Amino acid sequence: MSEAALPPLETQGPRFGIKKPEQRQDIQGDLSDAARVDTAMREFVRDFGAVAATYMESCVHCGMCAEACPFYVETGDPKYTPIWKIEPFKQAYKREVSPFAFFMRAFNLKRKVTLEELEQWQELIYDSCTMCGRCTLICPMGIDIASLVGLARHGMHKAGLVPHELWAAAERAEREGSPLGATPKVFKERVEWMGDESGVAMHMDLEQADVLVTMSSIEIQKYPQALAAVAKVLNHMGLSWTFRSDGYEATNFGLLSGNADWQKDMSLKLINAAIACKAKVLLLPECGHAYSAMRWAGANVYGKPLPFKVRHISEFLGEHVADGSIRVKKDLETTVTFHDPCQVARRGGVFDAPRRVLAALGAEVRELQDSRGMSWCCGGGGGVISIHRADAIRYKAFQIKMRQVDATGAAMLVTSCSNCRLSFDDSQAHFHWDKTAHSLLEAVADHLDDAPPEPAAAAPSPGSTTP
Repeated sequence: MSEAALPPLETQGPRFGIKKPEQRQDIQGDLSDAARVDTAMREFVRDFGAVAATYMESCVHCGMCAEACPFYVETGDPKYTPIWKIEPFKQAYKREVSPFAFFMRAFNLKRKVTLEELEQWQELIYDSCTMCGRCTLICPMGIDIASLVGLARHGMHKAGLVPHELWAAAERAEREGSPLGATPKVFKERVEWMGDESGVAMHMDLEQADVLVTMSSIEIQKYPQALAAVAKVLNHMGLSWTFRSDGYEATNFGLLSGNADWQKDMSLKLINAAIACKAKVLLLPECGHAYSAMRWAGANVYGKPLPFKVRHISEFLGEHVADGSIRVKKDLETTVTFHDPCQVARRGGVFDAPRRVLAALGAEVRELQDSRGMSWCCGGGGGVISIHRADAIRYKAFQIKMRQVDATGAAMLVTSCSNCRLSFDDSQAHFHWDKTAHSLLEAVADHLDDAPPEPAAAAPSPGSTTP
């Protein structure tokens, strides 16, 4: 698709992302129908290793994963059962590389997948799966269904079978550096604007800094206050830090679309920028999939251990509130409930850090009925929120979260993922809901205690008496 054919961006209103296409183009390239199927099958098989093969052989069809998926729970439609979403992937395995593949082909026990089936499954592995990992957590056989969906997306991309908006966002990110038009020029302008607006010192393109700060495209374009918030916190700490115009966009649409080459390109931009400025920490923004792309896959992309630490902003805040290098006022005197972003919490294990921060701010935390590892997804991750045809089922899935937030009775809702925040904002507008999702980072920035810390009292000398 040419640059001129890409739809303009939606930059205002509750919905933010790639505009709804006048005519859907959910097939890319000019492969024949047969070639698309063969390519998908070949790529499915290529991704099979011992672990994936073990997963394929381990499913006992218990159905427990169904009850862990918000898309199934809210619709009751068995096609949304997580393990069913990888059926073409499983058929390719059984027919081509399983121990009994010869018999499967000879007796047609596993028939060849058709293009029509792949087009149907496109909606299952893209529109109704956020790769949140809740099904993975609940599976009694330990099958990482979410990761298998990610592998299946590789084959779908190679076959040119990616939903229009998701492909367009990924292509724009590869070509311009950002899925939502936040080019290096736009990013610099936003940083300068927020510095002037908030009176905060910004650092751009320093040759050397201890911390490289990255952002998500959603923050840059829709929630630019995040730029000022992270600057306030790092300046408060007295750290050497910088934004870099050659490595700032942490949202990895290569990962979301299934394009492994683009995923690598997007990750290497951040890695190379961090190395260039000799950063000791690469600080990731409030973005869940940015965390999974860099924290868990970054070293694989780089080919060796990363020469710096990778921290999600909520991890970073929790660590430094605990050690006293971030001092906050204990005046957030309200009830708060926290939405755990799937990639950061369930798949990353970051549970305590945000709660430590909220406690330090003086908030009374009221937990959702399902929180931490069992938290329900907002329904918009994995690129789902960018796919307009998925709106109806995404809103259905969101209702679980909406009911649980309301049940807490908390006055304030906080999260640490801008994509989740966008999903909440969009659903708030759709349902005319009275809850707004707030940023953990911005809450910290708004309640910093800039008074110099009181010196510790000197210990009495031996033999002295305390009056």
